[in-house]
Amino acid sequence: MCSDELMGVKTPISLKELNEIFPSYGFTKLMPTSSGIIDTTYIVHTDSTGYILKRYERDIPHKIELDIQLLNQLKSAGLNVPVCLDSKYGWFIYEKLIGKHPINVKSYHIQALARFMAKMHKETSKGKCRSNIILEDEVTESLKYVKANFFGYYKRFEFLKNFTHKHDAIIHGDIFKDNTIFNGKKIGVIDFIDSSCGTFAYDAAVALVGFDARGHHNYFINLFLKNYNQHAPRKLKKSEVIEKMKTAANFFALKRVHEYKNTKRARELLT
Repeated sequence: MCSDELMGVKTPISLKELNEIFPSYGFTKLMPTSSGIIDTTYIVHTDSTGYILKRYERDIPHKIELDIQLLNQLKSAGLNVPVCLDSKYGWFIYEKLIGKHPINVKSYHIQALARFMAKMHKETSKGKCRSNIILEDEVTESLKYVKANFFGYYKRFEFLKNFTHKHDAIIHGDIFKDNTIFNGKKIGVIDFIDSSCGTFAYDAAVALVGFDARGHHNYFINLFLKNYNQHAPRKLKKSEVIEKMKTAANFFALKRVHEYKNTKRARELLT
């Protein structure tokens, strides 16, 4: 198996070991994923059902607990998210949503995305959220690395040193295409583990960057806002979303330089 295929696996596990940990499932297939560079993710199957198997390679037990609570809350509100079904010895079994990641973004993707995010924000706005210091520390650490190793890029990213969020509520903060699943025109959203306090405008901006809105600029942004503002806890202005899109594109480009140790993946977001 080539190294790219193991990108999503930091802690290997065999099918036999998995069935010893979770004997009631009767797993018949275990497939490593190629997505993700931080946590271990497998797709696992029984004779009739697919699941996602995860192991978090970070010491974040409280964050995992909050993630599970958030997923349950959103699921109860009728949103298509994968709840945690079981956990043992650091391994977590999640629902596997039916569908596939979008490739070529169409209008119905943007409409479904906007409606999902509006309903999610309406739900998370019911509760309080805490400081965003972890995310701000991540920016500081990434800037330090890029300054030492990719100084030309550091000058571009330097403005992010004042990166902070006002705290509207909990946001996903990472809704790129590979964190969404479409079954026809029905959207599901996955990977909430790094959700944090933030602004709804920034969350929308990240999603629009992730869904190629810059290539269709006004049309996709207008379509998103038309659908989002019909259901959201507060309406977003186009000007604030466009401003946040610049921040979002540079933030994720910075993360890619830091995490992948090169600039190829970053340039995709900076063009």
